[in-house]
Amino acid sequence: MKNQGQCGSCWAFSATENIESVWMIAKDLTPATFKPLAPQQIVDCDTVDGGCNGGNPPTAFDYVIKAGGQDTEASYPYHAVNQNCQFKPADVEAKITTYKMVSSEDAMKTATATVAPLSICVDAEQWQFYSSGVMTPSQCGGTSLDHCVQAVGYDTAANPPYWNVRNSWGTDWGMSGFIRLEFGHNTCGLTEETSTAVV
Repeated sequence: MKNQGQCGSCWAFSATENIESVWMIAKDLTPATFKPLAPQQIVDCDTVDGGCNGGNPPTAFDYVIKAGGQDTEASYPYHAVNQNCQFKPADVEAKITTYKMVSSEDAMKTATATVAPLSICVDAEQWQFYSSGVMTPSQCGGTSLDHCVQAVGYDTAANPPYWNVRNSWGTDWGMSGFIRLEFGHNTCGLTEETSTAVV
C-alpha cells in the first residue's frame, strides 16, 4: 500500500498504480517478478502538472508517453517533495502508448473486469472521517474533485453494492488503506474523471 505523505501527489500515485496494473497484466507479471514504478518521477518531471501542488492522471499519462516510460521505484525513490527531474531512460521499466477515458459506472465495471483497475478522481473532503463500511453519496457530500485514487474492484451482489477503492494514505487509514464507495450513484464523483493507460 502506497503512502503519498504530506505532498499533493495523489494524481501521480493514481496514474502510477493504473500503469502498474496494465503493465502487470500485459506482461503477465506476478508480484514476485513485478517491479513497482516511481510516482516521484511524475511529480518531478511532469511540467504540465504541479507536483506536490496537484495535477491530473490524464496529463500524467501524457508525460509518461512523451518521456518514453516510467522508472522503477527502486531507481527513483519517493520523497514526498518536489525535486529536480532525475529521470533516467536506462531505468525505464514500463511504457504506455496512450490512455482512454471511461465515462459511466457500467463502462467502469466492464473496464475494471476486462482491462485493469482504473485511475479515478473523487471528492474526498469527507474521507478523513472514514473508517469502514460503504460510503454513500449523502455521506460523501459532493462531486467537487480534489483527490485521485484507484478503483480496484466492485461487489454488485453486496447490500449496498460498492466499489473497492485503493487510497494512497497508507494502511492505517480506512480499511487497511481501502474505502468502499456505493455503486451506481456516482458516489464522491467517481465517474467524473476516470481513465486507464494502454500499453
